[in-house]
Amino acid sequence: MTPSDTLSHPFPEQTGDAGSRRSAAGELRETPDSAPVEYRTATDLAAALVARKISSLELVENAIAYIEAVDEKINAVVVRDFDRARDAARLADAKLHRGARAPLLGIPITVKEHFHVAGLQTTWGNPAYHEWRSNIDALAVQRLKAAGAVLLGKTNVPNQNGDWQSYNDIYGTTNNPWNPAFTPGGSSGGGAAALAAGYVPLELGWDGGGSLRTPAHFCGVFSHKASLNLVPLRGLSPPDAPIVPRRDEGAAIGPMARGAIDLELALSVVAGPDELSDGVGYNLSLPPARHAQLADFRVLMIDQHPLCPTSDSIRIALNDMGDRLSKAGCTVLRHSPKLPDLALTSQVFEKLSFAKRSAKLLPEERTEIERRARELAPHDHSLVACMLRGYLISHAEWVALCQLRDDLRARWQALFEDVDVVLCPPFSVQTFKHDHSPMLSRKIEINGTSRHYRCDLHAWAGIANMIGLPSTTMPIAESNGLPIGMQIMGGFLEDRTTLGFAALVELDFGGFRPPCCSPTRRNS
Repeated sequence: MTPSDTLSHPFPEQTGDAGSRRSAAGELRETPDSAPVEYRTATDLAAALVARKISSLELVENAIAYIEAVDEKINAVVVRDFDRARDAARLADAKLHRGARAPLLGIPITVKEHFHVAGLQTTWGNPAYHEWRSNIDALAVQRLKAAGAVLLGKTNVPNQNGDWQSYNDIYGTTNNPWNPAFTPGGSSGGGAAALAAGYVPLELGWDGGGSLRTPAHFCGVFSHKASLNLVPLRGLSPPDAPIVPRRDEGAAIGPMARGAIDLELALSVVAGPDELSDGVGYNLSLPPARHAQLADFRVLMIDQHPLCPTSDSIRIALNDMGDRLSKAGCTVLRHSPKLPDLALTSQVFEKLSFAKRSAKLLPEERTEIERRARELAPHDHSLVACMLRGYLISHAEWVALCQLRDDLRARWQALFEDVDVVLCPPFSVQTFKHDHSPMLSRKIEINGTSRHYRCDLHAWAGIANMIGLPSTTMPIAESNGLPIGMQIMGGFLEDRTTLGFAALVELDFGGFRPPCCSPTRRNS
């Protein structure tokens, strides 16, 4: 396979997002007639609302009509709150008329199903919680609403958020807008599908091991996994768990959008310490992006992982982007002596990730895992082996792994003394066809080899989770009619650097464009 056989670049002859174009001076300018309202960015729509070119109620009614007309085939927005959304839109219009301003005032959004939202189902896709409704908003949802966002509803997830696909026995299967035979990814697959389909300009998700980045890659949209604990997690808990301030050692909340500028807008709204915990004594002050010009960035590109192959189409797209960045003036490195051990980073992530889940194992599940672990060869350090051993580690082993994780975090932070961003795949393959067979029996084919579905595919995503790094994913190409994304990792709490880099790449080389099967794309 060669790049010319299957690979294409978003907007090869024009740059900017679907609602804007690049001027001769290089800046993005709003062009209201350049894209249908379904594919405008939140930033453009906010400006149009302030200028009274459109009302919030018009945006909301348009989104509702579009969802009702299209979503039967996609099944992305599975919990709908349309009546309250209309009321919120009317209130937003009244505020705008009085001259009120807020970052998201009047903008329709969706959030992932597992966020608590007062009055709405919060099931995590688990039939045991089918009728459960929350009586409180998650803190991040509260902040979005306080910034003026109008919540249309909640988007689909896999059962317990534990799959690379988004289906469950409550809401059914979500399809990829690029091709309904393919998955939009998981666990934030419903949100990515809603964005790609043009329902809303913003979605709020969560990422414990690729749950934002994988769906963004599969659906050709943008996402940002924030630095560890940058966005408070209160109200992001199973239905039967107490809603209290909490921290995590890997998972992070983050926005999804169709452009980097909207990711930064949404992050600025939801980031900051929980007022009931760290916020008692701390304020947030993120550093600015390291550079304002693309040519000033020092980039390290990685396209191979020692524990899992990466599909040829993704490696071709990533390396082609490296060549384009080099021509644009970036310093592009393919190797660095400071790069920490990728295998060790992923192995520690896998063990700690599944150790955290061990308390909820059923007795029969533990018995089966113990049986499989006994069959492992002593020298087997695959991610499957790490998963099995992680479920069964002792407290002493857990303490040692936590110490090793802290050491790896220091090594990764040292890498960012020499480079500004690390570019790598978000996932080892492009989106794949729906597969609802038993999880542990699933396999995924990568370049002609069969790999373990659940564990091997954690290879790229687990790095940013384990180290706590910010990671922005953006679309960079298409192959065989399906999108390909790029993961941009930066130093801890340097979220503005990864977002700024993504915005500059989008400006020079393009970003989101509607799925090939959408009416907008067919007519372009």
